Amino acid sequence: MADIEQLELDALWEEFHSTVNMTSQELGAWLRTSVAGEEAEELPERSGPETGRRVLGILQKRRVDLTEDDISTMYEVVEEVAAERSMSGAEVAEDSPRRHHLMSLGHDPLRPE
Repeated sequence: MADIEQLELDALWEEFHSTVNMTSQELGAWLRTSVAGEEAEELPERSGPETGRRVLGILQKRRVDLTEDDISTMYEVVEEVAAERSMSGAEVAEDSPRRHHLMSLGHDPLRPE
């Protein structure tokens, strides 16, 4: 595993799982439908953006099975979602591109915290 202290990994794991508020089933379904089309149907495991697929993979792992790439992705997602959420005046409508982007990272901004 990566050169990360256990306490730091525990904190990252908790923060990632509170930031990513969609289940693996919800995220997988979203990634498949967000790019629905013939190609998505032929290769459903390649549906959606790469980061979304990596998040889905992390959600399906145990903490002890994380790789350095997983840990890097977790930091990236936590930081990107926090940056998006801190944007003042940026409304999130149910069918907005901003919401769709966040959902592709596993975060539904319309879900109650």
